[in-house]
Amino acid sequence: MKKQLSPAALIAIKEALVHIYWYKKDFKSFLLNSLPENVNTGNINWELTKREIAFLIIDRLAELHHTEILLKIAQDICQFNSFEHLKYLDDGEDKISKARSAVNHLKGLITPYQDEMKSKEEREKRIKEAENKRRDFLNYQAELDNLKQEFYILLNSEDSQQRGFMLEKLMNRLFLLNDLDPKSSFKITGQQIDGAFSLDGTEFLFEAKWKKSPINSAELAVFKEKVKSKLENTLGLFLSIGGFSEDGLIAFQSSDKVMILMDGSDLISILENRISFIDLILRKKQIAAREGRIFVPFSQMCTN
Repeated sequence: MKKQLSPAALIAIKEALVHIYWYKKDFKSFLLNSLPENVNTGNINWELTKREIAFLIIDRLAELHHTEILLKIAQDICQFNSFEHLKYLDDGEDKISKARSAVNHLKGLITPYQDEMKSKEEREKRIKEAENKRRDFLNYQAELDNLKQEFYILLNSEDSQQRGFMLEKLMNRLFLLNDLDPKSSFKITGQQIDGAFSLDGTEFLFEAKWKKSPINSAELAVFKEKVKSKLENTLGLFLSIGGFSEDGLIAFQSSDKVMILMDGSDLISILENRISFIDLILRKKQIAAREGRIFVPFSQMCTN
């Protein structure tokens, strides 16, 4: 901190130090606790009077331009709201009056410095938050680009089984990138689940298929039963790179709305950063809730 404390503020710190405690052992304990560890207190002559010690320490810190340490001491002093520890001393009420007066005087003098320090800390916090956001954005963009490149490699793969397995892994990384607490493929009694994630308090079961032919009503029915066997706040997300058959969509538009659907074009829209995964799912969920349509591709959302 460049701005130094005024002579009046330095004197106020010294006077308050002298008066907040009567016994030197309490005065010493306060100073040792208030001063940071990097300040050498080993060469302080504690045989001196409280006033002499206070003046030596404060003047030395001022000479070294340790404004933040001085403010820390001042702030610790200003925490005193009660002086009951002075009450039972000789002339206790007089000692309390002097201590309270010294602390109140100090409070009035250091308030501008405290405000400046607070403003500085807030500026530094905003700068740090902006840097973190920028770094997070760049990291997000880099990982999204990696996922996009991997997906386009998979598009040219002829190994359908391996392609499906890699799609599951790719989607799990996409969930992780969006902080959705993902779970990879797992088995429970009689069921194989491709994955799961959490979004806005809703648990999603995830199914991924990469077939040449569109997904039909029978395959959607199997996934529907998996979802319905879970708690009521569970929804399903079914990703079919090859899309869905017309009969499958018609059958499930009128059935229980326990899932939303996305196809390969939706995934490409995400990977090409035309919409985030979270925004896409929330918009699909909203359309399903309001209109009952469980499959609306991103391209149709843009034209509505």
